[in-house]
Amino acid sequence: MAEQGLDPSHPSCLHLVSAFLAMEPIDALISYARVCGCGSITEGVQQFIWDHCLSKTAGCYGPYLKNFLKKLITEVELNHGVVLGELYELYTQYLTSLKDNILVKGHARICKKISFLFPSGYLGLPSCPQSRALVVLLQCSLNMLEGDTGCSIWPSSLFLSEFVLSFPELFSHKSCFEVGSGVGLVGICLAHLKTSKVILSDGDLATLANMKFNLELNYPSVETDKPGIDEDPNKVKCIHLPWESASESELQGIMPDIVLGADVIYDPVCLPHLVRVLKILLNQIKPHSCKHNDSWQGLIQDREFDGTDQQDAKDNSGRFVTSIRKTIHCGASNVESSEAPVAYIACVIRNIDTFNCFRALVDQAELNITDLSDTLKPLNFLPYMQSYERASIRLLRISHRPTGVIQGFSMLPSI
Repeated sequence: MAEQGLDPSHPSCLHLVSAFLAMEPIDALISYARVCGCGSITEGVQQFIWDHCLSKTAGCYGPYLKNFLKKLITEVELNHGVVLGELYELYTQYLTSLKDNILVKGHARICKKISFLFPSGYLGLPSCPQSRALVVLLQCSLNMLEGDTGCSIWPSSLFLSEFVLSFPELFSHKSCFEVGSGVGLVGICLAHLKTSKVILSDGDLATLANMKFNLELNYPSVETDKPGIDEDPNKVKCIHLPWESASESELQGIMPDIVLGADVIYDPVCLPHLVRVLKILLNQIKPHSCKHNDSWQGLIQDREFDGTDQQDAKDNSGRFVTSIRKTIHCGASNVESSEAPVAYIACVIRNIDTFNCFRALVDQAELNITDLSDTLKPLNFLPYMQSYERASIRLLRISHRPTGVIQGFSMLPSI
């Protein structure tokens, strides 16, 4: 007798479905399934998996499904449980068909759904949808070792996306530009916040085409370079921008308030071109009729517990955080102020020599770097992702160096 149906909104069930849609490692799915069944994969858990995962697999990657079914059935049988007939039948279909071989040989791309899960205490956060889940559909590559890395989902892009959704105050009413946008995940999160303008870029044409495809999957309003056509400020714009050939006039025409980048510090050969791009983008002063409180110091000071209009919540790491509404301070006389752009770069420091090379180039370019990894920690909106190690990722803030400042780096990351 199958147990009473499980609640899809329960955290353990929600994590299981989210992990399946994101194609997390099979062992992680089995672990979540055990949690749903209080230690064992019962018939009720199997029915839940069938109803909410396996019966909705149109277009999913066949080998992944086959491996999951095999592991699931084996786990139940080893514990002397009863396996649902539907699971046996579906597994037999994958064993007897050639579908898997066709998928492996003919397609290098798969589709994943990345679910950003907002705790109940964050309904007041501007980035939190009514459903408390922002689901992003991404076409990505299987060929991480064959030169198609721009179409893969990297940990730093997950981290930077969580950062964008955690601190919408930083991006409200701002023009945002991303260097090396990859699959477009960060751009999709920026579009969700309805920032004033979002421009994504990549130097690889295949990556750019895949990025545009992903943006169209999630937000139909995607614009490419079309001379003579007025830009729609509500659209996300995608441009082809190789760092080594980007002209100064082209970069100056972008005029961003915020520059973003995920895992762009990886190749010493590319670093001089990247730093040149950052220097041109950040050494521009942009007038504003209203001064936004967008400094990270101000953001931390603003996030105080006053016990009135703020809601406290506890994230998975156990630290208390707060969701607040953004306050924009405008002078009564509406006097224009000048603001220099800033850049937020998320990266994994895999090679200290490469990172030191980047630091030296940034210092020569008269830019400042501040390590905010321990200061602005994004909320954990991906609690089901066991494959995602956010502790290894650094968050760097890069800005134009004020006159008279000598030291260009503060708070050196510990390796």
